Order: sequence, then C-alpha cells, then structure tokens
Amino acid sequence: MQVGDFYEFFADDARLVAEELDLKVSEKSSHGSSYPMAGVPVDDLLPYLKTLVERGYRVAVADQRDSEDTTREITRVVTPGTLVGVTGADARYLATVVRGDDEVGLAFVDVTTGRFHVTGVDDTDDAFTELYRFSPEEVLPGPDLRDDDAFIERVRETTDATLTLHGSEAFAPGRATHTLREQFGDGALDSVGVESQGAAARAAGAAVAYVDETGAGVLASLTRIQSYGSTDHVDLDATTQRNLELTETMQGDRSGSLFDTVDHTVTSAGGRLLREWLQRPRQSLGELERRQESVAALASAALARERLRETLDEGYDLERLASRAVHGSADAAALLRVRDTLELMPDLADAVESDPQLADSPLGRVFGRFDRAAAADLRDTIDEALVDDPPSSGTRGLFRKGFDPELDDLIEEYEEAKGWLDDLAAREKQRLGVTHLQVDRNKTDGYYIQIGKSEADAAPEEYREIKTLKNSRRFVTDELEEKERRLLRVEEQRGDLERELLDDLRGTVADHATLLQEAGRALAELDAFCSLAVHAAENGWVRPELTEGDALDVEAGRHPVVEQTVEFVPNDARFADDRRFLVVTGPNMSGKSTYMRQTALIVLLAQVGSFVPADAARVGLVDGIYTRVGALDELAQGRSTFMVEMQELSNILHSATEDSLVILDEVGRGTATYDGISIAWAATEYLHNEVRAKTLFATHYHELTSLADRLERVANVHVAADERDGEVTFLRTIREGPTDRSYGIHVADLAGVPDPVVDRADEVLSRLREEKAIEARGGSGSSEPVQAVFDLGSGSFQQAASDGGSADEGPSEPSGPSEPSGPSEPSGPTLDDDQREVLEDITDTPLNDLTPVEALTKVQEWQDELEGE
Repeated sequence: MQVGDFYEFFADDARLVAEELDLKVSEKSSHGSSYPMAGVPVDDLLPYLKTLVERGYRVAVADQRDSEDTTREITRVVTPGTLVGVTGADARYLATVVRGDDEVGLAFVDVTTGRFHVTGVDDTDDAFTELYRFSPEEVLPGPDLRDDDAFIERVRETTDATLTLHGSEAFAPGRATHTLREQFGDGALDSVGVESQGAAARAAGAAVAYVDETGAGVLASLTRIQSYGSTDHVDLDATTQRNLELTETMQGDRSGSLFDTVDHTVTSAGGRLLREWLQRPRQSLGELERRQESVAALASAALARERLRETLDEGYDLERLASRAVHGSADAAALLRVRDTLELMPDLADAVESDPQLADSPLGRVFGRFDRAAAADLRDTIDEALVDDPPSSGTRGLFRKGFDPELDDLIEEYEEAKGWLDDLAAREKQRLGVTHLQVDRNKTDGYYIQIGKSEADAAPEEYREIKTLKNSRRFVTDELEEKERRLLRVEEQRGDLERELLDDLRGTVADHATLLQEAGRALAELDAFCSLAVHAAENGWVRPELTEGDALDVEAGRHPVVEQTVEFVPNDARFADDRRFLVVTGPNMSGKSTYMRQTALIVLLAQVGSFVPADAARVGLVDGIYTRVGALDELAQGRSTFMVEMQELSNILHSATEDSLVILDEVGRGTATYDGISIAWAATEYLHNEVRAKTLFATHYHELTSLADRLERVANVHVAADERDGEVTFLRTIREGPTDRSYGIHVADLAGVPDPVVDRADEVLSRLREEKAIEARGGSGSSEPVQAVFDLGSGSFQQAASDGGSADEGPSEPSGPSEPSGPSEPSGPTLDDDQREVLEDITDTPLNDLTPVEALTKVQEWQDELEGE
C-alpha cells in the first residue's frame, strides 16, 4: 500500500517481506495498539517486486492517487508472468495450456515486449517440449488439467515456472473467442489459422484475460498474435535441447552452451532473438536462405559490420520501452531512450545502404518493415518536449522551454516568486543594517525570517514574531506569506500540468507501440545477424548448402563449442541413399559422443540460418532432431536410469520421421547384456526399416556392427585408436568400418583408478578371453558339452569343430550328433541323451524365421537345459 513516498507492508506481510527482502521492521502505533510495518521507496519498487515474484509470490499493489487522498485501491496484481519493467536478454513468458478433444492448445505472452505466440500440439508430451523451449515464468493450466497430478508434476520438472490456477470461465470457448476478437480484431484468428473454438484459441483468450485482470496495463502492447506449427520449426524436444546444451550446459550453466558460444550481440533484444532462433530452428528454405545471405554479407563486410555494431550498442530495447509506455511506467528517462534509439535509425540505414554488399542483401530491406518517417516524427516529438538531462525523480523540470506556453507562464511566475524569496535575506540585511538574518523554510513554520537575538530589536513593525529560540527569533510578514501562498499555488499547478504533459507524451509513445515493436524487431534481427557473422568470420565457419532433399554431407566438421577450448580434430559425416544409418564404435572417451553431437549441431545451425563449423557442408532440411545421450536417475519421480533411457527411446521411435535426424548413444546399457543387445538390435531394425531417419548410433555392443551386412542402409564407422607397447592413444579420427575394442580398462587407468584394481582387471579380462576361446573350441578335448554359438551377423548358430577349430572361421549350418561308425574311439566329446536332445532341437529350429530377440531366448533355453536347470 502506497503511503506517501513509500509502499508499506503491514502486520504478518511486513514480517514475511522483511525476511525475503532483508528490510527493517518498525512498529506503528495507532489507537492504542501497535503493529509491524516495513516499506520500500515508491521510486525503487521494481527490484523488490522482481525478487518477490521470482520467489513465487503474487503482490497486490495499492496506489495513492494524490498526497491528500487517504483511500487506497488495488490497481494491479503483479505475478511472475506479468511483471513489467525488467531489462536484460531473457524473455519473460506467461503460458496457458488447455487440453481439447483433439489437441493441446498453448499460448505464450511476454508482457515486457508484447510478443504473443499460440499453437496447438498433438499431446501433452509435445506441450512439455514447448514449455521447455519457452521456459515461462508462470503457467496457467486449463480446468481440464488442474486435477491431472502427472501433468502438474511434469510441469514442475520441465520448468521453473509458478503454477497459477486461474478462473475456469476464462478458458470457455465462447468467452475466449470474444476476448481475442476484442483485443486483435474480428479476423485475427482466421488470419493466423487458429480455429476460433479450438484449444489454441481457448489458451490464447485465457492469457489475454489474465493479463487484463491482473491490471498489468499492457494490453495495448499486445498488437499481434502469431501462430506457429510443427511444419514451421524443427522439432526439438526437451531432452534434445538439454543433450545438445543449446542454452545451458548439463550442469545448468549458461557458460559453455551453444548460445553462450555464438552470442556476440550488443543489445538485449538481439540476444533474445538469437536465443529464440537456436531453440526454434526453421524448416522454411526461403527464410533460411534469406538469413544466410544476410550473414554472408555481414561476414565479408567487416568495416560496415563493426560500424553497425558500434551504433547498435548505443541503442535500447524498443520492444520493452513500448510496453512500459503502454503500462504507464515509462518515466522521462525511458522516453528519452526511445528518442535516442530512434535517432540511430538514419546512421544504421546509411551503414547498410552505403555498402554495396549489404545493400544488395536482404539487409537492404530491413528498414522497410516499419514507417521510417513516422519513427522520425515520434523522435522529434520527444526531443521537442523533454530536456536532455531530466531529474531522476519527480516531474519538475522535465520539459523544454517553449514546449507548452501555459507551462512557460507558470514557470516564469514560479521563478519570479522564488527569486523574490531567494533575494529577500540580502535586501533585508541591507535595509535593517543587520548581519545575522536569514530566510528559510520548514514544514511547521513555512517561510520565515530569522534574526539573531543580539540584533532582533532591529525587526521593523511589520515583522510578526512566530517563535523564540535560544539564540534567535523568527518572524513573518504579510508580504512573505502572500509570496509563499503564490509560490505553493504555482508549484502545485506546475506539478499537475507537468504530470499531465508527461502522461500525454507517454500516451503518444504508447500509441506508436506497434511502430516501436516493429523497429525493435528489425534492430534485434540486425544485431543477431551481426553476431552470427562475427562468429563465422572469427572461427572460419562456412556457409552450408541447404536443400529440401535428403542430403547430409559434412567435410571436416567440428563441434562449435569444444573447438573453442581444445585443439580439435575435424571429421567428416557422410550420409547417402544407401548410407542412412551409421553405427559408431570405438574406445570410451575417444570422441564418439562429441562427433555425433557436432553433427546434430551443424544441422541445427544450418537451419537457424547460420554458417557452420566445417570446411564444407551440404544439409537437407530436417523436421526434427532427436537425441538420447546418457541418462540420470530420476528417483524422485520413480524413474531409474534405464526407465529414463527407455522412455527417451520410446519418444524417438514414436516421433521421428524419414526427414528427421536421430542421435543415439549407448541404447540398452542399463540392463543385462542379452536384454541390452536385444533392445539395441530391435531398435536399429525399426529405425532402419520403419522410421528410415538419418541416424548416428554409438554403441559398445560390437555385435551390432554385423548389421551392416544385413541391412542395406547401415554402415560402420569407428573412432581410431593407436595401441603400441601397451599404451593407447585416442586419435579422435573417424574411420570407415567397425572396431572390436572399447579400451575400458585403459580409461579406468586414465580416470585414476588405483593400480591394483587396473592390474587385476587386466588379468581378469585376459582370463575371460582365454576361457571364451576354449569354450568356442568345444573344450579342446575336455568333457565339457559342445558350445553352440549364435552369430548375430548371420542370424545362425555355429558349432565348434571337434578338432578344436574356432567357430569364428565361418558360419556353418548346425548338424546333428555324430553316430559312431565303428569300434574306433569318437574324435569329439561324448554327449549324453539330454545334450543330444538340445542339439536335435538346434538342428530343427528354423533360425531364419526367428527375430534376434526370439533367437537369444532360444539360446537361453538351451543353455539352461545343458546346465540341468
């Protein structure tokens, strides 16, 4: 509640806010009782509001209309999604989510910039992807979702947003449609392809209603509703955005993310736009080529680019300034920032139009998106009104002389009265012949003349004494009181008029909100293009060739983040019609994951319109990028590592299409070996045969490398390692073909595992390899039963020869048990009846009709029978 120059909190609210904001609590006495009170300055409310709403509080603000008003009314309710006046590069979205009959509707509103996005998605999984992408400050679930505990819990997992249960009536189809038509016009929904009674419209209408009901005062800045769909942008689910570390690392840090690496923007609006581009890559070839041409022109025109960046650095965030003007919180300093930014437009336009490369690029049309003449008129209006250095508080002294004749007259009258008072002491000293006389003012006595006691007898008859002090006496005169009344009257009239003029000027700026938003977006785009061009020029990135076909051919590609910190070994990534699924093998820590992620990031950057870290690249547009890279336990949600892994795999298998890019790392490692191989094998076949997406699949199941012989579009690549004299060097080079070594013990040694453990692990590994070789030879004359080995590559079994030959020598059809042909001793091991039955079953089993999972199940059954279980 506003009380004079402070917003005060009382009673329990005072104690709570004092603890949250580190304020001092005082005791207020009234009518014989006391209560706690804590306050913050009216002119410095925003940072305190920001702290409270970021901690999940809703703050009701009751304003005092004027100094004599003793009544208060709540003028606004500030929530995490409706806080106005913030600065910085991060957007602040309010989100609404509605589940309809055949879609889930979402709306995202940034009240600080006027941005308004709406879409409909197939299900709540897709909705969570959008929530992760926009990272809203506040989420309003529709009435059909409020009792869905799983949905509510996952919102808390996916975002850091505050959940708010808003009135159900705002989500009603009829009311939502009416709200949208009032805000955007009758044809707005049809123009953006949103069904008037659908879930997306319900979400959008509820968002507008909520912003209105909280009293944020920014509805006039919501001038355009934008619809987007799955065909507009590349699908990046929340898992993929985390795995690729687009805006933050796995540890939650901005530093080390892709955005942090390529962000060279000099304005907060440019940074906001660049972040949006990275999180929402496009599928439109025409739009991407326009962006590429802009980046290419800026990359090659270094002098013009730096001139643009230096000029942009002097500007401010027009989108947010427009919102503040509409909200009524823009002071004179904010309006001057609008003027100063609009003043940059001619210089920016000249920098573009005077350089042939830039003028011939799409940048030459960037300033044609808004009315430059209207922008110049608005700039002149502000400049003619406000002084260059207005006071930081209050409204006095804001306007230039000559701007308003009535104000000029009041100022002249004020200055005349003030001058008379300022000179009064000097005149009276000379007239009365005294030295200890001064004219001053306080709240109790008003203006007064004070004379030292030793000279007080010189006071003339017209002086009326009002107070005697220890060393002086105070007097007033009729003329002094009249001048004071005149001064106070003029002060009040001047203050009222200046507030009125400031409101009018602010209203004029608010009326141009659409113009300022369009100009602000143009400047943000120019800044984002400059940022991408700077990074491309400084890091040797190249312009990729974009196609609507199925190409993906990267020559000497690099990881855009990793190359900033280490000497990077470039690698190719080549896909073709007969090469759409690459099985990637190689040692631990050799760079498999980096190689796969860099390929995904190169595709993503290409579909942002950026240059890419490679010597050359040809990229066919994809509709989605899906990754499964590592997993962590989510025990609080009852999900183990393996469960998370399987859910991520399930999402990919259901969501990816023939036009997608899929990155899989170590599928099936969270369970038993047979289970893991089976899942990895089956997933590979499904991706290859059914989904047909371009896929990179890293694995330590070397059995999967044989898929290249069975599936026509599978190829093997591996990360090379050099082993000499027991020392292993990771070459970090991708080569064709498979590998059969993972060098896990070597990695354990590098990680600092104690030497006794490493040495013992080496001994155990050697022994296991020897035993495996003996078993493969059928025991080498021992009484052990013959081992049947299933060859995943050929899909058939092999039986070790009785002479000790290896099953690795080549596949062969299983044969039945040998019957003795004479009195001579059998050359192979003696088999009992149970063993003979197993061999007969092996012989009779139609192996070519079995899936890999069924075959492995049969192997398990036969082993159990041979072991007597």
